Amino acid sequence: MLKKIYKVIIIPYSLFLLYLMFLGMGRFQYEDNMITVKPVFSTIKFIQGAMSWKDIVVIVIGNIVMFVPFGFLGWSFPELRKLKTLIFTFVSAIVIVEALQYFTRMGIFEVDDIILNTFGVYLGWRLCRFIEKRFSYLVL
Repeated sequence: MLKKIYKVIIIPYSLFLLYLMFLGMGRFQYEDNMITVKPVFSTIKFIQGAMSWKDIVVIVIGNIVMFVPFGFLGWSFPELRKLKTLIFTFVSAIVIVEALQYFTRMGIFEVDDIILNTFGVYLGWRLCRFIEKRFSYLVL
């Protein structure tokens, strides 16, 4: 049952996420193409300079949590059940999305986003395995 629900929801969810990444949350087109390539340090700098805890939660935790559903992609694409294949495929896709943000200037190409998003996928993959083992009667 959960697999069927997932297959129906993942496409609109992906489109919604793309909307957020390019147009939502007050996005605007930058005058210059921007890139941040120092992993972890830019996130630490952001946290230190954040105006409120809400900003930290929305940006940092959101970059993880919003990508957890992609850890379940093996339910729709059996070849993505293997962690290595899932991570390779996801990183390839998210690099393309980050590059599109860069080239359209509708965001910043950030290595930290790639790392946080990929960690979210990994957590989703772990959660998927847990659900399959613990609640196999619901997965079908």
